[in-house]
This record gives sequence, C-alpha cells and structure tokens, in this order.
Amino acid sequence: MPVGTQGAVKTLGSDDLEGLGFELILANTYHLGLRPGADAVERLGGLHRFMSWDRAILTDSGGYQVMSLAKRRKITDEGVAFQSHLDGAELFLSPEKAVQIQSKLGVDVMMALDVCPEFGCSKDEAAEAMRLTHAWAERCLAEHSRPPPSGFPESEDASAESAVSPALFGIFQGGTHEDLRRESAAFVTSLPFDGFAIGGVSVGEPEELMRPIVELAAPLLPDGKPRYLMGVGHPQDILHAVSCGVDLFDCVLPTRLARHHSLYTLKGRINILNAQWAEADGPIDPESVFPQTQRYSAAYLHHLFKAEEPLGPRLATIHNLAFYARLMAEIREAIGTGGWPGLASRYQDC
Repeated sequence: MPVGTQGAVKTLGSDDLEGLGFELILANTYHLGLRPGADAVERLGGLHRFMSWDRAILTDSGGYQVMSLAKRRKITDEGVAFQSHLDGAELFLSPEKAVQIQSKLGVDVMMALDVCPEFGCSKDEAAEAMRLTHAWAERCLAEHSRPPPSGFPESEDASAESAVSPALFGIFQGGTHEDLRRESAAFVTSLPFDGFAIGGVSVGEPEELMRPIVELAAPLLPDGKPRYLMGVGHPQDILHAVSCGVDLFDCVLPTRLARHHSLYTLKGRINILNAQWAEADGPIDPESVFPQTQRYSAAYLHHLFKAEEPLGPRLATIHNLAFYARLMAEIREAIGTGGWPGLASRYQDC
C-alpha cells in the first residue's frame, strides 16, 4: 500500500496511482481527524470522493502515533489524549472514537486502535501495551457492530456494494518477547476481526531481531483471513515476510526515499545526485524501465534534483512506486508458478 497519510501520496495524484496499478492505499485516522476533520470529509462525500480515488482505502487507527508522538500524548485505559502537532489543540482518541472517525471517512478497511510500544522498552512496558491493545480491540469491535443511529440518512440509489460495512482488522503486539507475542496472537485471533495485523515491528529494531518476530508471528494468524505486516517495506523484508505467509504491507520508504533523491534498482538503491549521473543519457537501470518515466534520462533527473525542481521528486516517486508495483506483481506470479527461488535472487541486492 502506498502511504497517503493525509489523503495524498506525496507528489502524486490518484490518476498516477491508478496508472501504476495499485488497488489499495493507506491513510491515517489521527492526521485526517485533525485536518480537515472527519466531519468535513463526511460532508464532502467521504474520503474516496474527497481524493477522487475509486479503489480501496485502509486507515491506520492512530496507534503508530501513540509511539511516534510520545511527547505529545497521555495514555489512560479510556484512550489517548494527543496534543496536536499543528496547533496544540487536544485530540482524544478512544477505541470508539477511532472507529467513528474511520466510519465517517468511509474507508474500506479500518484498523483497531492499539498501543505500539517503541523498540527498547522493558518487557513490563510491552506487556502493558499489549493489555491495552487487547481491551481496546474488544471495544473497537463493539463500536463497529453498533447499528447506525435511528434516522441515519441513506441514499435511495445506494448500491449494495456501498452498503457493505467496512472491514475491521485487529492488531497484536508483544514487542520482541516470544511469550507475549504468542499470548497476544491467541487473544486477538479469538475475536471476530476480518483480518489481522502484526504490529510493533519496524519500530527501530535491527533486522536480526525483526525477522525472527515475523517468522514467529505470521504463522500464529489464521490462514483464511488477510495477514498484514504494518510498516515494513524494504524489498528483501517484504520477500522474507511473504515467505512467512504475510499478505499486506505498507511503508513510506519508496516515496520518502524518492524525495531524498534515492531510487530503487535491481542492483540496489542509487543516489541520483551523484556526479556519475550528470551525463547519463539513458535509464538509471536498464532492467527497471517503466512506461510512466521511460522518456526521461538519468541525466535529466539528476538535473531536476540539482535545480530543486519539484518534477524531480515526482518522477523519482513514480519510479520507486513502479518498482514496488512490479515487485508485488512478480511475487504474486512467483507464488502461482513456483518461481520463488529465482525471484528472491532477482531482488537480492535491493
């Protein structure tokens, strides 16, 4: 899932994402709840209409901000009180409020509110984050199953598809502790969620700790429902997680790195600002040429970044997302054909 935190994948429009073949993007409950506000988005027809995107949207519940905005929040059993990073105003997210905001946004997949502990926290802190995550999971499900208020307006021409209730995914935690991970997975998967996510991964831990968590956690989730690994996006980490049984991913890496002049190739990432590209009258990687950007040479992209032209980050973003779209398409094909060993070798330097 390309990350469109505030209802936009940075530098791109919905037509760009459609042209790249993406079917699902990620937005964020906390950020959209602050600006423009869930009520405003609802009045404007929902997030799909607001951003002119007719494919699927998944919203993170704000659980990641519990970690990333730790200096601006206070956690209680009831929920999380945030001090807005915009103007200092308070935004209170309870499990019920998180579901209500996501419902007003009109998204297709909602995430339960969780507590994402940072890497390096104590086992007691990881256990407390897990306890709250479990309690809030049940409250999110209760709110999700609540019938709409009496007299809730419904369009006369509403299609059966639009009337379908959005999916709600549960998240399990446990940090790097095997016993907590097993306990959390057992509890969360006992609840009637539509899919399940592995949370608290890619929060600063080294690869040698992250991959064993994924190897442990993914098989603990049921086969018949989607498995989502939150926030993981290095190509090699995606390949590893897919081999463990994970289905869904999101990450800011391809777009963030693009804005910082870093592009993906099958030989590894390159810095387009390096002098070697100044007169490179061809693609940055002959094996990674995509229709959306093939008309532009590496030298031209180098020039755009040197000149600080906004077109540079835009073209780099399109390139990186095209690279990821191809990776995911090749993963799906390899699963179907049994070509997995060759695919892992193809992306070994990424």
